[in-house]
Amino acid sequence: MSTTPHPRRPGRRATRVLAAAASLATLGALAAALPASAGQDQAGGGKGGKKRTVDVQLLSFNDFHGNLQPPAGSSGQVTEKQHDGTEKKIDAGGVEYLATSLRTARKAHPYSVTAAAGDLIGASPLLSGLFHDEPTVQAMNKLDLDVSSVGNHEFDEGAKELARIQNGGCHPKDGCFEKDGKGKPKKFEGADYPYLAANVTDEKTGKPILKPYWVWKHKGVKVGFIGVTLEGTPDIVSAEGIKGLKFHDEIKTVNKYAEILDKQGVKSIVTLIHEGGAPASQSYNYDCDSPGAGDGISGPITDIAKGITPKVDALVTGHTHAAYVCTIPDPAGKPRMVTSASSYGKLYTDTTLTYDRRTKDIVRTSVKSANHVVSREQAKAPDMTSLINRWDKLAAPIANKPVGYISGDIPGRGAGVPEAPLGDLIADAQLAHAKSLDPEADLALMNPGGIRSDLVHKASGSEGDGVVTYGEAFTVQPFSNTVNLVDLTGAQLVTALKQQVGGANQASPKILQVSEGLTYTLDMTKSGADRVVTDSIKLNGKALDPAATYRVALNSFLAGGGDGFPELGKGTKPLVGADDLKALNDYLAANSSADKPIAPPKADRITIVK
Repeated sequence: MSTTPHPRRPGRRATRVLAAAASLATLGALAAALPASAGQDQAGGGKGGKKRTVDVQLLSFNDFHGNLQPPAGSSGQVTEKQHDGTEKKIDAGGVEYLATSLRTARKAHPYSVTAAAGDLIGASPLLSGLFHDEPTVQAMNKLDLDVSSVGNHEFDEGAKELARIQNGGCHPKDGCFEKDGKGKPKKFEGADYPYLAANVTDEKTGKPILKPYWVWKHKGVKVGFIGVTLEGTPDIVSAEGIKGLKFHDEIKTVNKYAEILDKQGVKSIVTLIHEGGAPASQSYNYDCDSPGAGDGISGPITDIAKGITPKVDALVTGHTHAAYVCTIPDPAGKPRMVTSASSYGKLYTDTTLTYDRRTKDIVRTSVKSANHVVSREQAKAPDMTSLINRWDKLAAPIANKPVGYISGDIPGRGAGVPEAPLGDLIADAQLAHAKSLDPEADLALMNPGGIRSDLVHKASGSEGDGVVTYGEAFTVQPFSNTVNLVDLTGAQLVTALKQQVGGANQASPKILQVSEGLTYTLDMTKSGADRVVTDSIKLNGKALDPAATYRVALNSFLAGGGDGFPELGKGTKPLVGADDLKALNDYLAANSSADKPIAPPKADRITIVK
């Protein structure tokens, strides 16, 4: 496997680096006197008069999900812990601000590399999702992103589409979206940065579908990057998206390629892994290492970090949309940095890796890292504003169409509670659509991960307060899943509800959103599947009959057993309806008007015992 840097078009970074190099050559001894934080060579002898160590700046982010415009509502906020112990909400994110933040951070850092930990695309707002995320890839190219791992959402449209995202070319069905100066179709150029997929192989060849690793090189400094997604990707992506692919153990895969890089003389290694943890605090600036190293985080990444070889010097993670900067000991007991920068471009992580030219390795004890807010109070990057405006003109006729009216904020992704008001609304919409297909439909279930945003009362443009536009609805439900009807017995429904908090979901519960009429108690003082109080489950006030058959509406992802609900995949007598976005829009149109907007649901169908 070649370690030659991925080809990239000439950009501003090349100009900046050359200028910095020329400046250093001219200033000579003065450069050596600059502070360490400026990324200059540090004390200690080396060959050719070079200093022994140099600080490499690693800028990173994750789970961008095509959020070119600032995300709305609570999805566009981060929580900051204040000195007095209180918490403050800060509006953050948007690629115009992310670009400014990263470019500002790179100043005076001639050794700077930018990396991401997956889910840059997929589950995107309409501005990007409508065009199969080509706008986001263009934005990442302009950001001078160097490298990214794949995430589970990079597979939403399958391996062939991911290959197109990497290599370029117009969409096989929708064609070219833009035109050149002569009015001819303009070919999508693809990602300048390599997507890494070390643990994703082709079932037939057994080889990785994309590069497993990549090496960043600058002035004799070499840092290797290994990219993996979570092994459980098949459980959270549609069967069509991962068809013909195998996903392998994260630890074994990383250790394998770390050994390969080591044998090639690349001793400094960073893993980009699309798997994460659950921080003890929702504040991005909390102390993850209090009272001890890594004590402020739990979840899958902790065991993975403890199993990955000490040859890896830092882990950039994602998937859980959480913010943390933690020191988790490696298998040798040495402290190792593990970071995540929330989601949607609201934060970025700045990590200093001190590179030893003699050993070609990172001086682990000197590694420092912190998350920084992508504030909306700073200047916007003009090139990103231009990019957004260009694509917005193409999307506007569809995006700005009103589809419904609401009387207040309806929290979904940002609700922070097991039962979200928007989850109830979506479940009701899917039941209504199901009844139009089969009047015997009894209930609907919606997976929480399929709700990507909130519905916000405040106008996002010129549509007016309380107006829900097609673009806003698309942001909430961007997957184009169909609404399916299946028969399930009462016993199967009980099993499915218990799978919310047991089996594959025991460590990280996934609470299904339920339609009106279905009620039950979730006792969080208990453990595992016992948290679902069986005799509390009722439909329209009547106890669920284990032997009876119920007609259940659910999206095609859940109908395939996705999100750790294999019991839902056993439904019989399937009937496929329209896509879930149409179901939501039809429900809003039928049940709201400017004079009678929909009120936020009470979210009182699931009784939570804490």
